Parts: sequence; structure tokens; C-alpha cells
Amino acid sequence: MTTDASKANSSLADRDFARILLIKPSSLGDIVHALPVLRGLRLRYPRARIDWLVAKSCADLLAGHPDIAELVAFDRRRFGRLGRSFSAGVEFWRFLTSLRGRRYDLAIDLQGLFRSGFLAFASGSRVRVGFADARESAWIFYTHRISVRPSVVHAAERNYRVARMLGFDHTPMTFDLALTDPERRRGTAILAAVGRAHDEPFAAVLPGARWATKRWFPERFAEVIDRLATEHHLRTVLMGSPDERAVCETIAGQCRSRPIDLAGRTGLREMTAILTHAAVVVCHDSAPMHLAAAEQRPMVCIVGPTDPARTGPYGTNATILQADLPCIPCYLRRLSQCRFNHLCMRNLSVVEVVRAVAVALQEQASKTDKRAE
Repeated sequence: MTTDASKANSSLADRDFARILLIKPSSLGDIVHALPVLRGLRLRYPRARIDWLVAKSCADLLAGHPDIAELVAFDRRRFGRLGRSFSAGVEFWRFLTSLRGRRYDLAIDLQGLFRSGFLAFASGSRVRVGFADARESAWIFYTHRISVRPSVVHAAERNYRVARMLGFDHTPMTFDLALTDPERRRGTAILAAVGRAHDEPFAAVLPGARWATKRWFPERFAEVIDRLATEHHLRTVLMGSPDERAVCETIAGQCRSRPIDLAGRTGLREMTAILTHAAVVVCHDSAPMHLAAAEQRPMVCIVGPTDPARTGPYGTNATILQADLPCIPCYLRRLSQCRFNHLCMRNLSVVEVVRAVAVALQEQASKTDKRAE
């Protein structure tokens, strides 16, 4: 028996849309997980105008993407002052007026929060798609709801469930950050400027993460870097955001070897371009992990309180190191919340990380040899 919901979804898959708004403001990892939807939309509606509503802090990652007509920048920090600032209220009203003036005929909310659902509604689009289990009752703003079965599914695959509703589920999932040749050359130039010889292999180590509970220990990172230098003759490039310069400096200061420290010295797209040259990436469950995964780089990912099946690197090029503890995943963000003294990270040794890196390097070398045959 065909239900009304399935009829609605079928009719939606047969429709064409000319002006599409994709809503996924943040975070950086979440934006990467939405890239397959963007590509699917472009292939499904090749002549459509596709805009992406994104937080100002994340806009650089999508800047210049050929599948996006316009980035609609949302200043969450500024608009968060609504009710306390008259000027913020005026600016928000202007933002909503501008949003509605674009006359979208399809709005897709992949964020699934009250704010993003409201923005889909405020766009004026007659067709508004979102998840049936969206948080904060955001589902009340949608005209069409994506049903989600209660199973463990990666965030990227969850987002891509919109493909069936819109009729492009036959399109393979692809993560295209659309790095340009000049951006790639810029990454090469940055490495050359700090002393990396042409084609010299290196490990990219990114020790930062927004949650304190996700972070491994600086002294252990330093030991890993030294062992990679002595045992594998592999130089290390430390990378991170400006907020992570201090931890990278601490790690570099504890190393006997001399890692290249680029923390805070690159933009998001420059960082991604540099990652494409790395022989292996060592990181946490963080934004750079998703950037490296999108570029299909060999990776060793140190995971603590989260579930990699849901939010880990998508693809087959990653080795996940996570302690086997009954309290995982806990999703606690602050160390003060943990009753076990950060055991998930304390239980991961330097030996395990170095061994995983060695295996990743060996597998990459084997793939290179096979391609050369």
C-alpha cells in the first residue's frame, strides 16, 4: 500500500527546482559531510541556482566553489544578540528580507535545529525539506520530512538521505572541496618556504580539537614526532588554527627533532592544500580530519569520547585508534565531567600511534607500487 508520505516524496523527486537554498551553517566537519548533497543537487538540477547558507566563520571553506552560486553568510554571533541589541534586530530583519527576496523554490535544512528550520521557513520557499527527527522541534518548519531509522549511520550518509526524496540517490557520494590549481600551488609554496624539499615525504600532525576531552597529550605527540623522525626518517609538519598555536609550540618545544610548525599560519583552504601532500595525517576527531578524509589522505585518527561510526572520517583510508572502554562514547566535552580521569586518551600509547602510522605508510607505498606496474 502506498502511503501519502511516499506519494509526496515521489512527486518531489519528479519536480524541477530553479532556486535552491542549502542550509548547513556549521561546523566545518558538518559542512564537509554535506558536500555530497551539494554535488548531487548540481548534477540533478544542472541549471539551478544553488546557494549555501553558512556561518561567517566557516565561509572560507566553501569560497569559490563552482557548484555554489552564492554563499549566504549568517553571523551567528551578531544575531545571537537579538533582544539585547536594537541594531542587531534591525540587521536580522534585513537579513531575512534579503533571504526572502531571493525567491527560493526549494530549501534544504541539513542542520536540523530550530534556528536553521526557522531560516528555511523564512526563506519563503514553498518546499522545505528536513529531518523528521530534527532537534528543538525544527521539523515543524518543513513541508517534507526525511524519515530516519533509529540506527547508527554516518553523518554524511544521513545527510544523503535527501537524495532519495529528490531523485538523485543513484548519484555516488563525492566530497569535492574544489581546490583550485593556484591553491594547490600555494600549499606547495608554503611548504617550500619553511624548508621542505621538493617531494620530501612528511607527516601532517594536527593536535587540536575544540573539546578538551578529544585531545591527546602534547608530550605524547612530541614523542611520536621524534620516533617518526628516527625510525622512519619522516619529517613532521604541525598544523592548526590560530587558537591552537600554543599547543603546537608546546609540542615543538618538547621535540628533539625539528618539526615544521605552521599552526595559525594558513587559511582553511591552504591547510587543505598542504594536507594533500602529506604522506600520512595524524589527528583527532576534528575539522582537519574531515578535510583530510575528503582529500582521501592516509590517516591515523586518535578518537576519545565520540563514535567514529557516526562522525569519524568517511572512507577507507583511515585507521581509528580508540580505547576499548564501556564508557565510550560519552560525548562529554569538558575534562571536569569525566569520572575516569580521561582514561580514553591515557590508554592510547605512543607505540600504538607510531605502529599505526608505519602501517599506513606501508599500505600507501604498496598502492603506489601497484599503480606504477
